[in-house]
Amino acid sequence: QVQLVESGGGLVQAGGSLRLSCAASGRTFSSYGTGWFRQAPGKEREFVAAISWSGGNTYYADSVKGRFSISRDNVKNTVYLQMNSLKPEDTAVYYCAADRRKLGVILPVGVDGYAYWGQGTQVTVSS
Repeated sequence: QVQLVESGGGLVQAGGSLRLSCAASGRTFSSYGTGWFRQAPGKEREFVAAISWSGGNTYYADSVKGRFSISRDNVKNTVYLQMNSLKPEDTAVYYCAADRRKLGVILPVGVDGYAYWGQGTQVTVSS
């Protein structure tokens, strides 16, 4: 079982930066790939970025590629999402999630690929 808690959200002006953290409990968290998703009001939850259990592989949605960076520290059981050059359309609740497969090779991009979810953290980007 893995419990996830996101933090680091807030209000920022367009062009600014935020770093989200996803702290996990559970000794096996380092064995699971982790993804970030976001959901804006009235929209479906969408994939943002993912990182493999080892940190060696990453994958990004086209909308954030070059602006966002995902990383992890398996000693601290934490995954990060560094968000730069933020735009108003990045406004959403951001969720982290752990892959339902242990030591997975392929990073899932759909919500069904993830079994454990945090409660979310709000990111608001003003224009």
